[in-house]
Amino acid sequence: MPSAAPSRTAVLLEVACDESGSEGEKLVRGSTDTFAHASVDVTTGAALATIERVRVEARSPATEVKASVVLRPQNRRLLEWLLGEDGPLLGRAHVHLTDKALHLTGRLVALLGGGEGSDGAASDRDVARRVELLHRSAVRRLGPAGWEAVLADFNDVVRARSLDDAAASASALRRGLVGLADVPGLPANSCELVRSVVAALPDDPEGLLALVARGRGALDPIVPALAEVLRHWGGSGRPLWVVHDVQATLTDAAIRTAVGSSADGWSDSLEGISFVDSQDDPRVQLADFLAGAARRVASHVLAGEADPVLVELISPYVSPRSTWVDVGEGRDGIRPRQTAARRVIQ
Repeated sequence: MPSAAPSRTAVLLEVACDESGSEGEKLVRGSTDTFAHASVDVTTGAALATIERVRVEARSPATEVKASVVLRPQNRRLLEWLLGEDGPLLGRAHVHLTDKALHLTGRLVALLGGGEGSDGAASDRDVARRVELLHRSAVRRLGPAGWEAVLADFNDVVRARSLDDAAASASALRRGLVGLADVPGLPANSCELVRSVVAALPDDPEGLLALVARGRGALDPIVPALAEVLRHWGGSGRPLWVVHDVQATLTDAAIRTAVGSSADGWSDSLEGISFVDSQDDPRVQLADFLAGAARRVASHVLAGEADPVLVELISPYVSPRSTWVDVGEGRDGIRPRQTAARRVIQ
Protein backbone atom coordinates (compact mmCIF):
# COMPACT_ATOMS: atom_id res chain seq x y z
CA MET A 1 0.00 0.00 0.00
CA PRO A 2 1.25 3.55 -0.72
CA SER A 3 2.04 5.57 2.38
CA ALA A 4 0.37 8.82 1.32
CA ALA A 5 -2.61 9.80 -0.80
CA PRO A 6 -1.64 10.41 -4.44
CA SER A 7 -2.39 13.58 -6.38
CA ARG A 8 -5.27 12.98 -8.77
CA THR A 9 -7.99 14.90 -10.56
CA ALA A 10 -10.85 12.71 -9.26
CA VAL A 11 -12.23 13.72 -5.88
CA LEU A 12 -11.12 11.23 -3.28
CA LEU A 13 -13.38 10.25 -0.44
CA GLU A 14 -11.11 10.23 2.60
CA VAL A 15 -12.41 8.56 5.72
CA ALA A 16 -10.55 8.65 9.02
CA CYS A 17 -10.58 5.64 11.33
CA ASP A 18 -9.74 4.67 14.87
CA GLU A 19 -10.66 1.85 17.23
CA SER A 20 -11.31 1.18 20.87
CA GLY A 21 -10.85 -2.03 22.81
CA SER A 22 -8.10 -3.59 20.73
CA GLU A 23 -6.14 -6.37 22.41
CA GLY A 24 -5.07 -8.11 19.22
CA GLU A 25 -6.00 -11.78 19.21
CA LYS A 26 -6.61 -12.00 22.95
CA LEU A 27 -10.40 -11.95 22.88
CA VAL A 28 -11.49 -13.10 26.33
CA ARG A 29 -10.23 -12.56 29.86
CA GLY A 30 -8.59 -9.35 28.81
CA SER A 31 -9.30 -5.72 29.64
CA THR A 32 -12.32 -5.30 27.36
CA ASP A 33 -15.21 -7.47 26.19
CA THR A 34 -16.09 -5.29 23.19
CA PHE A 35 -14.22 -3.91 20.20
CA ALA A 36 -15.44 -0.87 18.28
CA HIS A 37 -14.07 0.52 15.03
CA ALA A 38 -15.23 3.92 13.83
CA SER A 39 -14.84 5.67 10.48
CA VAL A 40 -15.78 9.29 9.81
CA ASP A 41 -16.20 11.48 6.75
CA VAL A 42 -15.61 15.01 8.03
CA THR A 43 -13.42 17.86 6.92
CA THR A 44 -10.30 18.79 8.81
CA GLY A 45 -11.82 22.19 9.56
CA ALA A 46 -14.97 20.70 11.03
CA ALA A 47 -12.91 18.28 13.09
CA LEU A 48 -10.72 21.07 14.46
CA ALA A 49 -13.77 23.13 15.41
CA THR A 50 -15.33 20.14 17.17
CA ILE A 51 -12.19 19.35 19.12
CA GLU A 52 -11.84 22.97 20.19
CA ARG A 53 -15.43 22.95 21.45
CA VAL A 54 -14.76 19.73 23.34
CA ARG A 55 -11.58 21.15 24.83
CA VAL A 56 -13.33 24.32 25.99
CA GLU A 57 -16.51 22.73 27.34
CA ALA A 58 -14.66 19.87 29.00
CA ARG A 59 -12.03 22.28 30.34
CA SER A 60 -9.31 19.96 29.11
CA PRO A 61 -5.74 21.28 28.89
CA ALA A 62 -4.61 18.25 26.88
CA THR A 63 -3.01 18.82 23.49
CA GLU A 64 -4.78 15.72 22.19
CA VAL A 65 -8.28 15.24 23.56
CA LYS A 66 -9.08 11.53 23.89
CA ALA A 67 -12.39 9.70 24.13
CA SER A 68 -11.92 9.31 27.88
CA VAL A 69 -12.52 13.05 28.26
CA VAL A 70 -15.97 13.08 26.63
CA LEU A 71 -16.92 9.89 28.48
CA ARG A 72 -16.53 11.46 31.91
CA PRO A 73 -19.86 11.79 33.74
CA GLN A 74 -19.49 15.57 34.05
CA ASN A 75 -19.26 15.82 30.25
CA ARG A 76 -22.47 13.87 29.56
CA ARG A 77 -24.17 16.78 27.75
CA LEU A 78 -21.14 17.15 25.51
CA LEU A 79 -21.22 13.47 24.63
CA GLU A 80 -24.92 13.64 23.82
CA TRP A 81 -24.28 16.63 21.55
CA LEU A 82 -21.45 14.81 19.73
CA LEU A 83 -23.68 11.81 18.99
CA GLY A 84 -26.96 13.64 18.48
CA GLU A 85 -28.72 15.39 15.61
CA ASP A 86 -27.01 18.73 16.25
CA GLY A 87 -23.55 17.22 16.46
CA PRO A 88 -20.91 16.80 13.74
CA LEU A 89 -21.08 13.02 13.26
CA LEU A 90 -24.62 11.86 12.55
CA GLY A 91 -24.90 10.81 8.92
CA ARG A 92 -21.15 11.16 8.45
CA ALA A 93 -19.81 8.30 10.54
CA HIS A 94 -20.05 4.53 10.86
CA VAL A 95 -19.22 1.96 13.56
CA HIS A 96 -18.48 -1.73 13.33
CA LEU A 97 -19.11 -3.30 16.72
CA THR A 98 -17.71 -6.63 17.91
CA ASP A 99 -18.76 -8.70 20.90
CA LYS A 100 -15.42 -10.42 21.36
CA ALA A 101 -16.87 -13.61 22.82
CA LEU A 102 -19.35 -13.93 19.95
CA HIS A 103 -16.56 -13.27 17.46
CA LEU A 104 -14.42 -15.96 19.09
CA THR A 105 -17.36 -18.39 18.98
CA GLY A 106 -17.54 -17.78 15.25
CA ARG A 107 -13.83 -18.41 14.81
CA LEU A 108 -14.10 -21.62 16.87
CA VAL A 109 -16.75 -22.92 14.51
CA ALA A 110 -14.96 -21.74 11.37
CA LEU A 111 -11.52 -23.12 12.25
CA LEU A 112 -12.71 -26.47 13.53
CA GLY A 113 -14.82 -27.43 10.56
CA GLY A 114 -18.25 -26.61 11.88
CA GLY A 115 -18.88 -23.79 9.45
CA GLU A 116 -20.86 -25.77 6.90
CA GLY A 117 -24.31 -27.30 6.99
CA SER A 118 -25.00 -30.98 6.67
CA ASP A 119 -24.94 -30.65 2.89
CA GLY A 120 -21.63 -28.78 2.99
CA ALA A 121 -23.17 -25.67 1.48
CA ALA A 122 -24.58 -23.57 4.32
CA SER A 123 -24.86 -19.87 3.52
CA ASP A 124 -23.03 -17.24 5.54
CA ARG A 125 -26.38 -16.25 7.04
CA ASP A 126 -27.16 -19.83 8.07
CA VAL A 127 -23.73 -20.21 9.67
CA ALA A 128 -24.13 -16.89 11.48
CA ARG A 129 -27.46 -17.99 12.89
CA ARG A 130 -26.00 -21.27 14.12
CA VAL A 131 -23.11 -19.45 15.77
CA GLU A 132 -25.45 -16.96 17.41
CA LEU A 133 -27.65 -19.76 18.70
CA LEU A 134 -24.65 -21.61 20.07
CA HIS A 135 -23.35 -18.46 21.77
CA ARG A 136 -26.71 -17.60 23.30
CA SER A 137 -27.32 -21.17 24.45
CA ALA A 138 -23.84 -21.62 25.93
CA VAL A 139 -24.10 -18.36 27.88
CA ARG A 140 -27.48 -19.36 29.26
CA ARG A 141 -26.50 -22.93 30.16
CA LEU A 142 -22.97 -22.35 31.45
CA GLY A 143 -23.26 -18.72 32.47
CA PRO A 144 -21.10 -15.97 30.91
CA ALA A 145 -18.04 -16.97 32.96
CA GLY A 146 -18.45 -20.68 32.17
CA TRP A 147 -18.67 -20.13 28.41
CA GLU A 148 -15.83 -17.62 28.57
CA ALA A 149 -13.65 -20.29 30.18
CA VAL A 150 -14.28 -22.65 27.25
CA LEU A 151 -13.56 -19.88 24.74
CA ALA A 152 -10.39 -18.95 26.62
CA ASP A 153 -9.09 -22.49 26.11
CA PHE A 154 -9.72 -22.18 22.36
CA ASN A 155 -8.08 -18.76 22.34
CA ASP A 156 -5.06 -20.29 24.08
CA VAL A 157 -4.84 -23.15 21.57
CA VAL A 158 -4.63 -20.78 18.62
CA ARG A 159 -2.20 -18.43 20.38
CA ALA A 160 -0.02 -21.21 21.81
CA ARG A 161 3.73 -20.63 21.72
CA SER A 162 4.67 -24.29 21.98
CA LEU A 163 3.26 -27.69 21.11
CA ASP A 164 2.94 -28.56 24.80
CA ASP A 165 0.89 -25.42 25.44
CA ALA A 166 -1.33 -26.17 22.45
CA ALA A 167 -1.89 -29.76 23.59
CA ALA A 168 -2.76 -28.72 27.15
CA SER A 169 -5.21 -26.06 25.99
CA ALA A 170 -6.77 -28.42 23.42
CA SER A 171 -7.34 -31.03 26.10
CA ALA A 172 -9.06 -28.47 28.33
CA LEU A 173 -11.10 -27.24 25.38
CA ARG A 174 -12.28 -30.75 24.57
CA ARG A 175 -13.42 -31.30 28.16
CA GLY A 176 -15.29 -28.01 28.16
CA LEU A 177 -17.06 -28.67 24.88
CA VAL A 178 -18.03 -32.23 25.87
CA GLY A 179 -19.40 -30.83 29.12
CA LEU A 180 -21.45 -28.27 27.20
CA ALA A 181 -22.86 -30.91 24.86
CA ASP A 182 -24.00 -32.92 27.88
CA VAL A 183 -25.80 -30.01 29.54
CA PRO A 184 -29.57 -30.66 29.66
CA GLY A 185 -31.63 -28.28 27.57
CA LEU A 186 -28.99 -27.37 25.02
CA PRO A 187 -30.80 -27.01 21.66
CA ALA A 188 -30.33 -30.00 19.39
CA ASN A 189 -28.75 -27.92 16.62
CA SER A 190 -26.22 -26.44 19.02
CA CYS A 191 -25.47 -29.82 20.52
CA GLU A 192 -24.80 -31.23 17.04
CA LEU A 193 -22.57 -28.28 16.23
CA VAL A 194 -20.56 -28.69 19.44
CA ARG A 195 -20.06 -32.39 18.82
CA SER A 196 -18.86 -31.68 15.26
CA VAL A 197 -16.32 -29.22 16.63
CA VAL A 198 -15.13 -31.76 19.21
CA ALA A 199 -14.72 -34.36 16.47
CA ALA A 200 -12.63 -31.93 14.42
CA LEU A 201 -10.40 -30.87 17.31
CA PRO A 202 -7.02 -32.53 16.68
CA ASP A 203 -5.07 -34.34 19.36
CA ASP A 204 -2.02 -35.30 17.33
CA PRO A 205 1.00 -32.98 17.07
CA GLU A 206 0.69 -32.40 13.33
CA GLY A 207 -3.00 -31.56 13.57
CA LEU A 208 -2.45 -29.17 16.48
CA LEU A 209 0.36 -27.37 14.69
CA ALA A 210 -1.82 -27.06 11.60
CA LEU A 211 -4.66 -25.58 13.69
CA VAL A 212 -2.31 -23.04 15.26
CA ALA A 213 -1.01 -22.12 11.82
CA ARG A 214 -4.54 -21.66 10.43
CA GLY A 215 -5.60 -19.62 13.40
CA ARG A 216 -2.62 -17.30 13.52
CA GLY A 217 -3.81 -13.91 12.32
CA ALA A 218 -7.42 -15.11 11.94
CA LEU A 219 -8.82 -13.85 15.23
CA ASP A 220 -8.20 -10.10 15.35
CA PRO A 221 -11.54 -8.27 14.94
CA ILE A 222 -9.85 -5.31 13.30
CA VAL A 223 -9.69 -7.27 10.01
CA PRO A 224 -13.48 -7.67 9.53
CA ALA A 225 -13.86 -4.11 10.85
CA LEU A 226 -11.64 -2.78 8.07
CA ALA A 227 -13.53 -4.90 5.53
CA GLU A 228 -16.71 -3.20 6.77
CA VAL A 229 -15.13 0.24 6.20
CA LEU A 230 -14.53 -0.73 2.57
CA ARG A 231 -18.04 -2.10 2.17
CA HIS A 232 -19.80 0.84 3.79
CA TRP A 233 -17.88 3.69 2.15
CA GLY A 234 -16.97 1.89 -1.08
CA GLY A 235 -20.48 2.32 -2.47
CA SER A 236 -20.13 6.08 -2.85
CA GLY A 237 -18.93 5.81 -6.42
CA ARG A 238 -15.77 7.75 -5.54
CA PRO A 239 -12.23 6.49 -5.12
CA LEU A 240 -11.62 5.77 -1.45
CA TRP A 241 -8.65 6.56 0.77
CA VAL A 242 -8.52 5.35 4.36
CA VAL A 243 -6.59 7.33 6.95
CA HIS A 244 -6.07 5.16 10.03
CA ASP A 245 -4.55 5.69 13.43
CA VAL A 246 -1.27 3.82 13.73
CA GLN A 247 -2.19 0.20 14.48
CA ALA A 248 0.48 -2.48 14.68
CA THR A 249 -1.97 -5.31 13.98
CA LEU A 250 -2.96 -3.84 10.61
CA THR A 251 -0.08 -5.50 8.80
CA ASP A 252 0.11 -5.84 5.04
CA ALA A 253 -1.24 -9.38 5.40
CA ALA A 254 -4.18 -8.19 7.51
CA ILE A 255 -5.01 -5.47 5.00
CA ARG A 256 -4.91 -7.96 2.13
CA THR A 257 -7.28 -10.23 4.05
CA ALA A 258 -9.70 -7.36 4.70
CA VAL A 259 -9.60 -6.29 1.06
CA GLY A 260 -10.12 -9.87 -0.11
CA SER A 261 -13.08 -10.45 2.21
CA SER A 262 -14.91 -7.24 1.35
CA ALA A 263 -18.06 -8.47 -0.36
CA ASP A 264 -19.54 -7.38 -3.69
CA GLY A 265 -16.36 -5.76 -4.98
CA TRP A 266 -16.60 -2.69 -2.74
CA SER A 267 -12.85 -2.84 -2.15
CA ASP A 268 -12.28 -2.04 -5.84
CA SER A 269 -12.68 1.64 -5.01
CA LEU A 270 -9.82 1.57 -2.47
CA GLU A 271 -6.89 3.67 -3.61
CA GLY A 272 -4.81 3.16 -0.50
CA ILE A 273 -4.39 3.34 3.24
CA SER A 274 -2.16 5.66 5.21
CA PHE A 275 -1.35 5.59 8.91
CA VAL A 276 -1.04 8.66 11.09
CA ASP A 277 -0.58 9.48 14.74
CA SER A 278 -4.00 10.55 15.97
CA GLN A 279 -2.59 13.74 17.47
CA ASP A 280 -1.63 14.83 13.96
CA ASP A 281 -5.07 14.39 12.38
CA PRO A 282 -8.16 15.86 14.09
CA ARG A 283 -10.45 13.64 12.00
CA VAL A 284 -8.88 10.57 13.54
CA GLN A 285 -9.47 12.11 16.97
CA LEU A 286 -13.19 12.34 16.14
CA ALA A 287 -13.12 8.66 15.15
CA ASP A 288 -11.52 7.98 18.53
CA PHE A 289 -14.39 9.81 20.27
CA LEU A 290 -16.97 7.74 18.44
CA ALA A 291 -15.19 4.40 18.82
CA GLY A 292 -14.66 4.99 22.52
CA ALA A 293 -18.29 5.96 23.07
CA ALA A 294 -19.60 2.99 21.10
CA ARG A 295 -17.42 0.54 23.00
CA ARG A 296 -18.41 1.95 26.39
CA VAL A 297 -22.12 1.87 25.56
CA ALA A 298 -21.89 -1.66 24.15
CA SER A 299 -19.91 -2.96 27.09
CA HIS A 300 -22.55 -1.66 29.48
CA VAL A 301 -25.23 -3.41 27.41
CA LEU A 302 -23.37 -6.72 27.72
CA ALA A 303 -23.14 -6.19 31.47
CA GLY A 304 -26.90 -5.60 31.72
CA GLU A 305 -26.31 -1.95 32.60
CA ALA A 306 -27.57 -0.31 29.42
CA ASP A 307 -28.04 3.46 29.37
CA PRO A 308 -31.21 3.83 27.22
CA VAL A 309 -30.39 7.38 26.13
CA LEU A 310 -26.88 6.54 24.97
CA VAL A 311 -28.06 3.29 23.38
CA GLU A 312 -30.56 5.30 21.35
CA LEU A 313 -27.90 7.82 20.35
CA ILE A 314 -25.28 5.26 19.30
CA SER A 315 -27.59 2.89 17.41
CA PRO A 316 -27.80 4.91 14.14
CA TYR A 317 -24.03 4.62 13.72
CA VAL A 318 -23.77 0.85 14.21
CA SER A 319 -23.42 -1.39 11.18
CA PRO A 320 -26.07 -4.11 10.84
CA ARG A 321 -23.17 -6.36 9.85
CA SER A 322 -21.55 -5.94 13.25
CA THR A 323 -20.57 -9.07 15.15
CA TRP A 324 -23.13 -8.36 17.80
CA VAL A 325 -26.22 -9.91 19.33
CA ASP A 326 -27.89 -9.13 22.64
CA VAL A 327 -27.79 -12.33 24.67
CA GLY A 328 -29.87 -11.35 27.70
CA GLU A 329 -33.62 -11.55 27.75
CA GLY A 330 -35.43 -8.22 27.89
CA ARG A 331 -32.23 -6.23 27.53
CA ASP A 332 -32.21 -2.67 26.22
CA GLY A 333 -30.07 -3.53 23.23
CA ILE A 334 -28.20 -1.77 20.46
CA ARG A 335 -30.31 -2.11 17.35
CA PRO A 336 -29.00 -0.60 14.11
CA ARG A 337 -31.68 1.35 12.26
CA GLN A 338 -30.90 -0.47 9.00
CA THR A 339 -31.90 -4.08 8.48
CA ALA A 340 -29.41 -6.56 7.14
CA ALA A 341 -28.03 -9.97 8.01
CA ARG A 342 -25.29 -9.96 10.63
CA ARG A 343 -22.06 -11.47 9.48
CA VAL A 344 -20.66 -13.40 12.43
CA ILE A 345 -18.18 -15.48 10.49
CA GLN A 346 -15.68 -13.08 8.96
